[in-house]
Amino acid sequence: MRHKKNFRKKKKYPKEELPGIQVKVYNNNIEGALKLFKKKVKDSNLMLELKEKAYYQKPSEKRRERKSKAKLRAKYKRMKETNNF
Repeated sequence: MRHKKNFRKKKKYPKEELPGIQVKVYNNNIEGALKLFKKKVKDSNLMLELKEKAYYQKPSEKRRERKSKAKLRAKYKRMKETNNF
């Protein structure tokens, strides 16, 4: 049985860094390009920022929210340690 040496999978398309959030469409593959675009938007946290900036939030409300999230994280961490969740 022979083994291939230095075998690497070839990439379909060249990886090219574009400024901002842009995606190139190859071979009229719009579904693939849309999938890549959605992944880039999700990774950049753009939608999260837009949601936060949609309305004004008082600093005290931000602090309260951060504290409650920290409490939840600690609660789930304790549950995971005790119950082997």
